[in-house]
Amino acid sequence: MAMGTRKRREKQAEIWIAHQELASAPGHPFYQKLNELLEAEGFDEFVEKRCAKFYAKTHGRPSLAPGIYFRALLIGYFEGLGAERGIAWRLADSLALRRFVGIALDEYTPDHSTISRTRRLIDIDIHGEVFAWVLGVLAARGLLKGRRVAIDATTLEANAAMRSIVRRETGESYEEFLRGLAQASGIETPTREDLARLDRKRKKRTSNQEWKSPADADARIAKMKDGRTHLAHKAEHAVDLDTGAVLAVTLRGADQGDTTTLDITLSQAGMAVAEQVGREAALRPEDMPKVNVAGIEEVVADKGYHSGAVVQRMKAYQVRSYIPEKKQAGRRNWAGKEAERQAVYANRRRVRGGYGKSLLRRRGELLERSFAHCYETGGMRRCHLRGQENILKRQLVHVGAFNLSLILRKVLGAGTPRELKNRAGRVFWRVQSFLRRLAPPVMVGRLAAAAASEPIACRLPRRSFTATRDFSAVLPRAAKLPSLPNNYPITPPIPKPPQTNCGFQASECVNVFRNHP
Repeated sequence: MAMGTRKRREKQAEIWIAHQELASAPGHPFYQKLNELLEAEGFDEFVEKRCAKFYAKTHGRPSLAPGIYFRALLIGYFEGLGAERGIAWRLADSLALRRFVGIALDEYTPDHSTISRTRRLIDIDIHGEVFAWVLGVLAARGLLKGRRVAIDATTLEANAAMRSIVRRETGESYEEFLRGLAQASGIETPTREDLARLDRKRKKRTSNQEWKSPADADARIAKMKDGRTHLAHKAEHAVDLDTGAVLAVTLRGADQGDTTTLDITLSQAGMAVAEQVGREAALRPEDMPKVNVAGIEEVVADKGYHSGAVVQRMKAYQVRSYIPEKKQAGRRNWAGKEAERQAVYANRRRVRGGYGKSLLRRRGELLERSFAHCYETGGMRRCHLRGQENILKRQLVHVGAFNLSLILRKVLGAGTPRELKNRAGRVFWRVQSFLRRLAPPVMVGRLAAAAASEPIACRLPRRSFTATRDFSAVLPRAAKLPSLPNNYPITPPIPKPPQTNCGFQASECVNVFRNHP
């Protein structure tokens, strides 16, 4: 057979190609199940009906269908792509993803500008309705209870650089501001070393009240998880402690404290649960309710959310709080704060109980899991968009995809395509290990038979020989054998080992040197 070369494979391109001759793919099993789920729930009809007001009927260039747009954002979560450019490239590169979004081979896939233009066209309320639609799918399958909720926040790195910040009053850059300080202190022509030295001596160098980013006005200066100071946003999740579903997601300024943003996230989670209760009562009035009819009853958070006013507000909302307290120096003064004192002491008793400790452990597990899936492996730890509205649009669909993965994990045993592939590999490895344990020791028996009838062959990297007398060249210093007579046989006759049940000679504890003196 002649070797194939590139020159032989070159040929004249065909003018017309039949549709049957185009390359095709069977589709990815994960995305096939996801498409079956979306089609069974009427996803395309839902989003097309909601987005009809944003599309012109007669004028304008061909638009991107709402179903394709939202599926493209789902791909961003399942493939771990944070940028819309990466989503567009991955969609154009994969035949399986083409089939998932419903784009034929003779059609162009949307580029990143088309996706971003569609995002700007569709308002944030529609993205919120898509997120609520996913919660409805979870509630119908019993994966949303809404009784116990945990709340926590994390920081997202903004698409803006610290070196580009400017003064809010004057608009001057940070370097220009330092030069003005240097000249005011008597340095007429300051060097970079002088500016750096002057900057280190300042106590509070950056403040959100004084500085802002010209690229992203919503970004705030904050300290990240790894200790770096960066422009960032604050993402807050409300997670159902019974199922792990994210009930609400909010995006606030990174300079806002946890006690400030707790009420907003909790209210959105409460409205989401109430909406699902009403939806369930309208669709299935005779069935047993799957969502807690009384709404949210318990709230769990970490010690960053604790304050007397927060605990008192939780009591006013008729919600039991489980929020650990910060360590305080001395005793608190409760003069004129009787209601707050009672709320704080009741919260303390609940946290110290066994049930409260179990809730706090579950909070750490489920909340950190949602952050890891959405922002670490999901690719949104660093924002590629600017402005809280644009980021929140993408975030709502991204977290909605995380909620859909809970259903797919129940159906397929995996919530992402990578997890499905890894599970298949682990199953193969377990089967192989099981068969290996059941297999008879074939190689061991063969080695024993060879050792009983043949001399020992020692192989070194650049030298191969049969051992005769001196073993000091191949054995470690601590394992050298005593010197042997010149006429001592290396392979003395050894009795033939008995036969085993598997048909091979036994090999346990075979020592070819056991007869030497």
